Amino acid sequence: NAGTEADVYISLYGERGDTGSRQLLRSQKPKKFLKGQTDIFAVEAVHLGHLYKIVIGHNGLGSGNGWFLDKVVIKDPVTDLDYTFLCHRWLDQGQDDGNIARELTVTGASTFPGRQELELKREETWAAEKWKFQEGNTLQFYSRLTHGFICLHPDSSVDALGDKKNKYGKVFFMCVYA
Repeated sequence: NAGTEADVYISLYGERGDTGSRQLLRSQKPKKFLKGQTDIFAVEAVHLGHLYKIVIGHNGLGSGNGWFLDKVVIKDPVTDLDYTFLCHRWLDQGQDDGNIARELTVTGASTFPGRQELELKREETWAAEKWKFQEGNTLQFYSRLTHGFICLHPDSSVDALGDKKNKYGKVFFMCVYA
């Protein structure tokens, strides 16, 4: 349920002005704004110079209108530059902060390419996995090198004898490749 059937709008802002609000109508995909999908749209406008921000959102109409937007990449055909705007948030009245529109600033080209995106992925992964590290859980790591388990117990002790069997029943384990 990360896609949307609502009408999506975008405004581009550059050093020479803005486009005003434009509805994103025709994707190169048969069905637009589906979970995990990359949609491509053509937006006709005068050349705005270097872009610095966008505003993107939807009208909130339709069933399942909430939308998780990862990022927007704008390719400028005049300068052949790509502008990346990272979002990695919900545009949904019932999720996140409840906003259905986001103002996004361009990711700086001077920073390490993908650094912000990598940090967002790290935060998302931790949010999804941190429950495993709650008090009372035993974690098992399997070592392919020793072919045994290393266990981290709730009392912070470590069993690193490398037992070959999972002796704790139903617990969480992760593969460690060494």
